Amino acid sequence: MDIQGLFRGLTQNQYGILCSAGEAELSYPEDGNALCFGLEDRSFWFRHRNEIIAETIKRYPPSCHPILDIGGGNGFVTRRLLDEGFQTVLIEPGRVGAWNAKVRREIPWVVCSTLEESGLPDESVGAVGCFDVLEHIEKDREFLQNVMRVLKPGGLFYLAVPARRWLWSHMDIVAGHYRRYDHRTLTSLFQQDAEILYFTHFFGWLTLPLFLLKALPSRLGILKHENVFTYETEHGVDNSAISSILTFLLHGEVKMVRNGGSKKLGTSCLLVARKRQTKGQK
Repeated sequence: MDIQGLFRGLTQNQYGILCSAGEAELSYPEDGNALCFGLEDRSFWFRHRNEIIAETIKRYPPSCHPILDIGGGNGFVTRRLLDEGFQTVLIEPGRVGAWNAKVRREIPWVVCSTLEESGLPDESVGAVGCFDVLEHIEKDREFLQNVMRVLKPGGLFYLAVPARRWLWSHMDIVAGHYRRYDHRTLTSLFQQDAEILYFTHFFGWLTLPLFLLKALPSRLGILKHENVFTYETEHGVDNSAISSILTFLLHGEVKMVRNGGSKKLGTSCLLVARKRQTKGQK
């Protein structure tokens, strides 16, 4: 596929990144991508999420490429999907994330833009992925309608978001989240646009610790300060023993997804949706 042709309205900068003219306002910490880049490869959280995403896409592969990784930050997921053999394009509105992805992770195609400003034609791509992005978007239903607009009929949408409203804590606010999701709230967003092919929770072993260490203290007014947990603590970088134990415990979820199973408990959830074909389409 002529990827540059998909984004013909954008300008290519000196690094080879395709850029839109506008600069989006993001509900995401300004230094978020810079902080994440330093820990993604060392974090059990990011590694396990990548395993879950990769196994899901291998089980439900797109019928045509590319996959658009929208809001993909530094390209950690995009790089994994490329290594798995899936042609993938990163769309990231943050300049730091786009630069890290293109220059440091050597992602071939990086677009520094929002989906809305990318100029993608209607029904032009076969698959879209959004991994921990939707919770940062205030008008999530409007965003999903735009995703459905660019997807071809029968195209696949891969989505991962933080789960369970009762796990909401001050740390969600610090991270720029508008909400957490569950099966009902997610599936209701799609209405008649898509059918849900697969849904599961993951990070099941983190549910009780997250509730006890974050959600409950936030409700009691104990957890009020942004620096209570560092990024390293949040993503399991600064304690190798605990990270190794959690990696071992969570490995069963990878096998579960590989075999098409699902679970009802976890701090994140993932779904695969397929855009419905309109009448007259085959």
